[in-house]
Amino acid sequence: MKIGFIGLGNMGGPMAANLAKAGHEVTGFDTAGVTIDGVASADSAKAAASGAEVVITMLPNGQILRTVASEVIPAMDKGAVLLDCSTVDVDSARAVAQQANDAGLSALDAPVSGGVGGAEGGTLTFMVGGDQAGFDTARPLFDIMGQKAVHCGPSGNGQAAKICNNMILGATMIVTCEAFALADKLGLDRQAMYDVVSTSSGQSWSMTTYCPAPGVGPQSPADNGYKPGFAADLMLKDLRLAQEAAASADADTPLGEAAMKLYAKFVEEEDGQGRDFSAMLPRFEKRGYS
Repeated sequence: MKIGFIGLGNMGGPMAANLAKAGHEVTGFDTAGVTIDGVASADSAKAAASGAEVVITMLPNGQILRTVASEVIPAMDKGAVLLDCSTVDVDSARAVAQQANDAGLSALDAPVSGGVGGAEGGTLTFMVGGDQAGFDTARPLFDIMGQKAVHCGPSGNGQAAKICNNMILGATMIVTCEAFALADKLGLDRQAMYDVVSTSSGQSWSMTTYCPAPGVGPQSPADNGYKPGFAADLMLKDLRLAQEAAASADADTPLGEAAMKLYAKFVEEEDGQGRDFSAMLPRFEKRGYS
């Protein structure tokens, strides 16, 4: 398949590389001038998209997505698929999809879960909104870049699934970190805490797969000085997107709002910038009852 790939950063670069390794003809563009082994370089997003059967974007935010979409959509052939893997606001996803549909294209919003490790290993999960025909065209690419792709419904629903998932994750990680800090002050050994909770009703992905306590459970960023697997900055971005969506949809999400405010304080006022989102644990270790 002939693929244009726009946005070759920490996530997009490995995804494009995996598609090229699988034998697809991939032409990439990134404003930073990044080059990827096996991926041909274009001098613009428009050039990368020209003649492609599928154009994949992996971009920082909704405004940049709208700008790039306005550039590439006129360059794409009717019947081609615009596949956006960025995490952006639902309104931007739906606006770009409408623009693509009006031009005779299929449009998919397909944000991912799995982080840089999942992008490199081809084990991402894709949450996909858009038409069935576009999903069927892109399915072989999802199979290369990831281990699962779920069609969530019409345009925007992929973004909706992502932000709902990450709202749960953000709130769950915070309370997991709070619980470890409380256990420490109550004299409960962390390994004992893990052994109980990981097999009891408090069990969660934050505890059993991505434990924030170093030396407990499977290897996680906590065992690497909280070097980001998923940065606190990105969690804050997703929690803000969730709150924007909640306001737009008139949804009551007080715990999601509280998680957003805590991550905002951690990232913008404390030492969370550039650290993993599980670094909330050392934050709570240093704090007392308030």
